[in-house]
Amino acid sequence: MTPLYRYHTPDGFDDLLIRSDGGVVTGLWFESSRDASDIAEIQDFTSLPSIVHDTCRWLDTYFSGHQPDFTPAFRMNGLTPFREAVLKAVCEIPFGQIKTYGEIAKRLNINSAQAVGGAVGWNPVCLIVPCHRVIGANGKLVGYGGGMNNKVALLRLERQVFREWNFLFGNDGLFLMGQKQ
Repeated sequence: MTPLYRYHTPDGFDDLLIRSDGGVVTGLWFESSRDASDIAEIQDFTSLPSIVHDTCRWLDTYFSGHQPDFTPAFRMNGLTPFREAVLKAVCEIPFGQIKTYGEIAKRLNINSAQAVGGAVGWNPVCLIVPCHRVIGANGKLVGYGGGMNNKVALLRLERQVFREWNFLFGNDGLFLMGQKQ
């Protein structure tokens, strides 16, 4: 099994786990995420591969509230053509912006926002592939494998630059409202 490395996030976020084969990132998950449940041994940073160092530098920039100017090399094992198309569309969502599952489906000429949601939920490389920027219809915050607390915190982090977002807790869940402040 490839080693895992822990990245200590700022307060308000769960720590991240980075999996690498030494050449590319093959996984990036919040430690409390459903994808992290089968994690074996976490390595310390005594012999840090350069790709993990680059990923940590990327994360440092991101968590400082800025879009990094580079992308660490990554590979997604098990990527189907459908997942590839959806996740490519997700990668094109700019820092501080959001899209709905339905908007992505429409852009890709797919009839099912739920199918898009399945592909987005499969994403094994969070943040670098910014699936937290995908929300449900009418601004509802739904489905995030890294935990809704992290999704909200990520959107709030990006909101430091884009202040038009407000969060509303309604009877049917958490919503992202587009009111300007």
